[in-house]
Amino acid sequence: MDRFTRLAAPLVIGYALDLLLADPEDWPHPVRTYGALIAAGERRLNHGPHRLAKGALLAAGLVGGAFGTFALLDKALRRYPPALAVAVNSAWVFYGLANTGLVREGRAVFDALARDGVEAGRRRLARIVGRDTAGLDPQQIRTAVLESLAENLSDGVVAPLLYHAVAGVPGLMAYKMVNTLDSMVGYRSPRYEQFGKCAARLDDVANLLPARLTAGLLAGLGGRGRGFRFILTYGHRHQSPNAGYPEAALAGVLNCRFGGPNYYHGQLVPKPYIGDNPRPLAHHEINKVARLNHAVCAAVVAGIAGWLWWRGRRPAA
Repeated sequence: MDRFTRLAAPLVIGYALDLLLADPEDWPHPVRTYGALIAAGERRLNHGPHRLAKGALLAAGLVGGAFGTFALLDKALRRYPPALAVAVNSAWVFYGLANTGLVREGRAVFDALARDGVEAGRRRLARIVGRDTAGLDPQQIRTAVLESLAENLSDGVVAPLLYHAVAGVPGLMAYKMVNTLDSMVGYRSPRYEQFGKCAARLDDVANLLPARLTAGLLAGLGGRGRGFRFILTYGHRHQSPNAGYPEAALAGVLNCRFGGPNYYHGQLVPKPYIGDNPRPLAHHEINKVARLNHAVCAAVVAGIAGWLWWRGRRPAA
């Protein structure tokens, strides 16, 4: 099986499965296994002296282990009929993508808020964000959803696809381990400040290019030059070296304001505002953002497939 078929077919099929199935909650998922491994390692290592070194060892071992495991599996699949390899790798791409599930969760928060009120919106929002939701008003709930859709479009969609383009399923699944580590231990808190530092920095590096590409695509496909102006003006102001760029792009497309202080685990965390128009966000705007997220995902899939096709047609040196 040639490289184009081996990488492009699972990419397209996995993308189609994501559109059809999203992320069924009762299905097994490799990220749950990742989470169990990280939690076990954290309980065993995150105490006593040398927490920085222990956290680095855990991150390196799990990321390297994920890449090595899927590389061995990919190699083993080449001994079998190509259709089996395509089917298995399509499943991994499906599990590595989070676009349709993310959009549905965001829409569910907007719908719960409109249909059942603020308390229902807060409870539904708590499923997809890390901030405290108990005191949020409707505007803050909608803002949090749209910020989450922008940020997770980068690390839940564009980044996995890019790492699949570079290194196939092993690259995609190693990236998912990086991202899961950051989401579990990459916090600036007494418990994780040292232990999770390497995981957080690794995630920062891994998302440098995807975050900026996501921002450019959001601004370009959103059809607003203001999106690009917001990227340049506000993208670097976020505490994260990456999250601010897609958030700034979407804020520019919508001409609204994101960011600002929020409570996390009971502590007020000051954050700069992204944008200067604190206008009310309407219920219908989730539809525009959902279409834009799907457009960005489709564009990246098509771009990678085209690049793989072009590489496959080049004459051998």
